[in-house]
Amino acid sequence: MMKRRIFVIIVPITVTVVFAISLSVGDAMFTRQIEADIERLFAVSKNISDTVFTYKQISGLPEPVQRYFRYSIGEEGKQYLSYVKLKHDGAFRQNEGQEWMNIEGREYFTTERPGFVWTGKISPFPLLWLTGIDTYIEGKANFQIKLLSLVSIADERNSKELDESELQRWLAEAPWFPTALLPNKNLHWEEIDRSSARAVVKDDSNGLAITAAAVFYFNEKGEIVKVIADRYRSVDNNTYSKQKWLGYYRDYKNISSMMIPNEIEVAWHSNFSDFSYAKFRITEISYDDGSKY
Repeated sequence: MMKRRIFVIIVPITVTVVFAISLSVGDAMFTRQIEADIERLFAVSKNISDTVFTYKQISGLPEPVQRYFRYSIGEEGKQYLSYVKLKHDGAFRQNEGQEWMNIEGREYFTTERPGFVWTGKISPFPLLWLTGIDTYIEGKANFQIKLLSLVSIADERNSKELDESELQRWLAEAPWFPTALLPNKNLHWEEIDRSSARAVVKDDSNGLAITAAAVFYFNEKGEIVKVIADRYRSVDNNTYSKQKWLGYYRDYKNISSMMIPNEIEVAWHSNFSDFSYAKFRITEISYDDGSKY
C-alpha cells in the first residue's frame, strides 16, 4: 500500500518535471534561433549613417511624397537610419469572427538591404502561449508558429510568393523609419495624384530580383495615412492567393526628431468587407542600436 502511494505521488511529479524541462529546452532553442536570425540580419546590411538627407534628394518626386518627407524627416542634414528595433503591444486574430487576442512583439529592421525579424507572443489561455517568428533576410522569407515555443504549428519557407509578400511587409512598415523610403538604387516612387503615390522596392540579395509595390495615401499635413497593395496571402502551407491588403497609420509622434506613426492596423479586403487582423502600437523604438532586447 505504501509503495502504491509513493508511486501515485512520484509519477505526476516526474511527468511535471520532464514537461517543464522540455518547455525550458524548447524555449531556449527557439530563443537561440531568433538571436541567430537577428545577428545574421544585421551582419548582411551595411551602416549607411554617413549619408544625410537633403531637399535635393526629393526634388522631382511626386508632390505628396515630397510633402511626406518634409513632414516626417523635416530639416536637411539628418543621417540615414541603418538599423531599427522596436517593441509593440496590440491585438491579433487569425480568422474573421474570432475574438481579438492580446499580443506583444519585437521587431528588428535593416534598411541598406531590406530585412526584418519579428517575433510575437499570444497567450489565448492561461499557461498556454503561441510564439510567431516572421523573417525576411537576404531576400528569403520564413514564417513559423510554435505552441509553447516547442511544437511547430506552421513553417512556411522556400516560396517566391512568401518572399515577395514579406518584402511588401517591410515596405509597409518603413514609415517607422522614414529615410528608408527615400529614393535609392532599389526604391523609386511613381506619381498617381495629389494624395497618393506608388512605391516600388527591389531586392536582389539572393541573386533573384524580388520586386514589391504598394500605393501610399497622404493627408494634407504630409502623414501617410493608408497603404494598399496586392499581396500574396497564405491559404495553406506554401499555397498562396493574391488579395487586396490594406494598412492604416495613426497617432503620429515625434521620435528622434522624426514623425512616425505610433499605431498600424492591417486588413485583408474581400468582396464583402475588410477583415482587420492585426493592430500594433509601439511601446519602444530606437535607431542604429545593434543590440538585442
